[in-house]
Amino acid sequence: MKRSFKDLIEQTYEFPQTAFSEEDNNLFFHGIDLMQLTRRWGSPLKLTYLPRIGEQIKRSREFFETAMKKCDYQATYLPCYCTKSAHFSHVLEKVLENKSHLEISSSFDTDIIYHLYQEGKLPADAYIICNGYKTEDYIKGIEKLMKAGMQNVIPVLDSMDELKYYENFDLEEVEIGLRMATEESANSEYYSSRFGIQKSKIIPFYKARIEGNPGIKLRMLHFFVYSGMRDNNYYWNEVHNHVKTYTELKSLCSELDSLNIGGGLPVQNTLSFDYDYQKICDELVFLIKNYCNAQGIKEPRLFTEFGSFTVGESGACIFKVLGKKEQNDRETWYILDNSLISTMPDMWARKHRFLMLPVNKWDRAYIPVNLGGLTCDNDDSYSYVSSREQLFLPETTPGEGQPLYIAFFHTGAYQETLSGYDGVHHCLIPSPKHVLIDRDGTGALKYELFREGQQYNDIKDSLGYRD
Repeated sequence: MKRSFKDLIEQTYEFPQTAFSEEDNNLFFHGIDLMQLTRRWGSPLKLTYLPRIGEQIKRSREFFETAMKKCDYQATYLPCYCTKSAHFSHVLEKVLENKSHLEISSSFDTDIIYHLYQEGKLPADAYIICNGYKTEDYIKGIEKLMKAGMQNVIPVLDSMDELKYYENFDLEEVEIGLRMATEESANSEYYSSRFGIQKSKIIPFYKARIEGNPGIKLRMLHFFVYSGMRDNNYYWNEVHNHVKTYTELKSLCSELDSLNIGGGLPVQNTLSFDYDYQKICDELVFLIKNYCNAQGIKEPRLFTEFGSFTVGESGACIFKVLGKKEQNDRETWYILDNSLISTMPDMWARKHRFLMLPVNKWDRAYIPVNLGGLTCDNDDSYSYVSSREQLFLPETTPGEGQPLYIAFFHTGAYQETLSGYDGVHHCLIPSPKHVLIDRDGTGALKYELFREGQQYNDIKDSLGYRD
């Protein structure tokens, strides 16, 4: 007798898990019956489970506040949400409900921030960390926010030339941050990040241009390690360099009181995911405290800019298996009803792995398969779970009754903005429907259709074919 897909999962992983469970051979995600969802809304389908956003913000607070308590850290932790991960109003409103601050990166961001502030959804004392290279419109947007009454707008200088803009603001004083460039990892084609100011120039720049400047107050030093918060020599070497620079700069600048360590907490991408969040936060906080104590300076307030960690695990994409193709005696293809390239571009561009499971047919025997999207592109495919895990799915034959559905999870960060939400996609494959899922005051699930799937006329108009 062949083992079922359910047997495979339960014998290979710890299952069920916090977000995933199985009932009557169907998959549940945070208690959501995904088969019921597909019967109601069809496929392809994007979903956003909004409560997960608040849960992730609370988790990050708990990690850092627990670490601070362990070592008697004498400053506060301020989480920021990195808006470029997902700009949707339903995301930002959930972020703000959970008292997170914001990090932005463009002039359009400043317009959104202003809109939220005018609506009363964003408090005047919220921190708005302004990163990225500053265009003229971006600079004007930053000044507009400050003049509107927002008290904690902090532009972080990406280059030394940027300072002149803030010196000319029609304000008595502007609080700024400095971004320090990081070294790239050994497998990068570049030596240093293009973002920020060289480490060797930070202190000379402060002495020459900021110290004694009556209209400028330096409040923050910022750094971001692109690989994320990984427990390896590269990450810890970069952290040591940046914290050391903070202590040197703090000894010269009494007003400096904040260290922004950027983003980097990872998102679960397989059922075998194993990452000790508390351990790495403990070590990071201990390291900063020890450096400061050794230099006899006060510990800085700690800012983070978690984007993917905050919103990534709220998202999922559901597809139907349309067809089955046996191209040779070793490869079986399941053809999906949408494009993986369009809906999850990181899978194609960065070879990113998203957690994937079948929605139904868990009682069926399993076989090794490859997944193919609808576009005429060889990269529109998915064939393995990780470098050590082959892709298995329940055996199915299209047309035998209820089709097999599969879902990719934790797709909530960057995929819509990278692919172009409702834009024109490869082979004109339309964007899926998008459903928002929340819980009411009693904990009951509530659903809202946020966006219909793209129709022919939507794409035709975008391409200029107008009647």
